[in-house]
Amino acid sequence: MKELNMSIIGVPLDLGQSRRGVDMGPSAIRYAGAVERLEAIGHVVRDEGNIPVDAVERRDSNDSSLKNLEEVIKANTKLAEKVEAVVNDGDFPLVLGGDHSIAIGTLAGLATKYENLGVIWYDAHADLNTSETSPSGNIHGMPLAVSIGLGHESLVNLHKDGQKVKPENVVIIGARSVDPGERQLIKEQGIKVFTMHEIDKHGMTAVMEEVLAYLKERNVDGVHLSLDLDGLDPLYTPGVGTPVPGGISYRESHLAMEMLEESGMITSAEFVEVNPILDKQNKTADVAVGLMGSLFGEKLL
Repeated sequence: MKELNMSIIGVPLDLGQSRRGVDMGPSAIRYAGAVERLEAIGHVVRDEGNIPVDAVERRDSNDSSLKNLEEVIKANTKLAEKVEAVVNDGDFPLVLGGDHSIAIGTLAGLATKYENLGVIWYDAHADLNTSETSPSGNIHGMPLAVSIGLGHESLVNLHKDGQKVKPENVVIIGARSVDPGERQLIKEQGIKVFTMHEIDKHGMTAVMEEVLAYLKERNVDGVHLSLDLDGLDPLYTPGVGTPVPGGISYRESHLAMEMLEESGMITSAEFVEVNPILDKQNKTADVAVGLMGSLFGEKLL
């Protein structure tokens, strides 16, 4: 990968889900040496600090279909503005979460530059719920639906009105926990999904080759990687809020990142759902930083 001017944006938001602690994810990833790792590869890194997130002591009750909606909108609006400014300056935005609801703001900011953006959603979950289909009301299970134009009006129209990403430009990798409403939506919208079955059956090399070919066929003008650490098996990333056994291995994930780097297609990225409270000796943040190394060109020899 060519040397990049990179802007790191932290989003200490944990209001898109129910378990406290993921707001400390950006600090944990920084503590694991993200900036130093990227600079050692040769990139110019500017740490933009954290998006301000209002402290909320009283949270929405369990019966809410859109928990903490107002606070999630505020944080994501600020993030979208920052991402837009970064890409307008010609820099590479690297967003650190925070729960996966922050992808709403990241993609909204990117949509001001990219008209045909491709998205790789590396995740155990599809995140395609709406308030009508969500079993929990947690907005971190809705960002992909919101970004393709489905869901609450204030989320869909955040920063820029309407759809931010075309459904046919989305590829989900590593899915193994999909709700009934999401399953129906995947079929209706024609979203490309590589479940763990495909990864196990064909191997990560074949899957990534197909992913890259699929996005090239759609003539995307940029590709965003949205990587949820629960996409990996919890053996490797114990510090996530919604772990699902039987996930992608550590080595398979590095291979996927290396293939993305070799493609030269990635134009923005985010790493989310690192929860230090649930972690073991910052292991999950260490994995996140290691994957960043592979994504941004770190070589053994």
